[in-house]
Amino acid sequence: MPNSQKFDCEWAAWANGTAVRELDYHDTFLAADYSHPGDNIPPILAVAQQLGKSGADLLKGAVTAYEVHVNLVKAICLHKHKKDHIAHLCPASAAGISTLLGLPTEIAYQAVQQAVHVSFSTRQSRKGEISSWKAYAPAHSSKLAIEAVDRCMRGEGAPSPIYEGEDSVIAYMLDGKDGRYEVPLPEKGEEKRAILETYTKEHSAEYQSQALIDLAARMKPKVKDFGAIDKIVIHTSHHTHYVIGTGAGDPQKMDPKASRETLDHSIMYIFAVALEDGGWHHVNSYTPERANRPETVALWHKISTVEEAQWTQAYHDSDPQKKRFGGRVEIFLKNGEKIVDELGVANAHPAGAKPFKRADYIRKFDILTEPWITKDERQRFLQLVENLPNLSAKQVQELNVQMTIEKLTLNARDTKGIF
Repeated sequence: MPNSQKFDCEWAAWANGTAVRELDYHDTFLAADYSHPGDNIPPILAVAQQLGKSGADLLKGAVTAYEVHVNLVKAICLHKHKKDHIAHLCPASAAGISTLLGLPTEIAYQAVQQAVHVSFSTRQSRKGEISSWKAYAPAHSSKLAIEAVDRCMRGEGAPSPIYEGEDSVIAYMLDGKDGRYEVPLPEKGEEKRAILETYTKEHSAEYQSQALIDLAARMKPKVKDFGAIDKIVIHTSHHTHYVIGTGAGDPQKMDPKASRETLDHSIMYIFAVALEDGGWHHVNSYTPERANRPETVALWHKISTVEEAQWTQAYHDSDPQKKRFGGRVEIFLKNGEKIVDELGVANAHPAGAKPFKRADYIRKFDILTEPWITKDERQRFLQLVENLPNLSAKQVQELNVQMTIEKLTLNARDTKGIF
């Protein structure tokens, strides 16, 4: 929307958070649990714009949110208890907003506790037939975080202690009353460096498929006849096998009529398309026409995953440079021959073959925006972003990618809902 249009920060965070998340195309951090730390930026930016904060304030808030989010993900596995990963996102956003606003420690503490309390939900949003709620869940978390901080700024408290209480999160949501977790937060005055451990996606798909997409593209020239393939087995980590592989037990992951969100969480579909096409596209790889192509469906249904201990161990390695999220692929041909290859990390990963640098991020921005914005708008926005630490409050107000009015679909408010 044009920057002349103003909206309340919680609803701006809701709209922008959904837009950030929808394509499953932003940054990631994987450890004991999953996360997309970039989901913290929409609520922090929205509050900064509404309350007239500077670029330096915004940067401090974002770095704090990343620090809290990444370290919670290192320490606490939500997936084991079938809890959705916004339970780490929401308190991180609350911490980031608190830093942005320079709130006293006690208010920030209560806001984080409120955010934890209201953000626990089940992982069913990422199982079975995955709906559009997967994209809305982080935006909902943003809204909850903003409301939690607002309430605590007005004097509201929170259930306390929220993690360690007798009837609280650890006791009944996580490992139980005897559960113990160590979250490695920095000491006062210590640098906040967790943001440097995160990594982006070159492909619009679930992160654990990134290396396997690159591997499929590398293996494609070795496959002379797709009809000659008997089966494909992907040896990978526990998380990949059980979340996006056949270990999930979701028949929807093999269904050509499945939603985009479901296909995004099917490594069997993703590997089949990437092997045939030699790459991945954030729109074309998900169209119903692409998913229903008969030869693709036939190949897709020949693919399975298995967990292998060495890949699970590498997935959880404490050294970020040694973590591995890919797998080994065996393509069995009908004539008895076998094609085998493996890849541990995606090409774009900091430890990968072609680590993403500033130019790659800008290229990714251009891929997503080129059909929609003018060259002048592109330059205006990128110049602001590249000067973030020095932006005035007025310039922070302009941190929005604007489409021309002709490109916007302006519909009258409908009457389908309550408001």
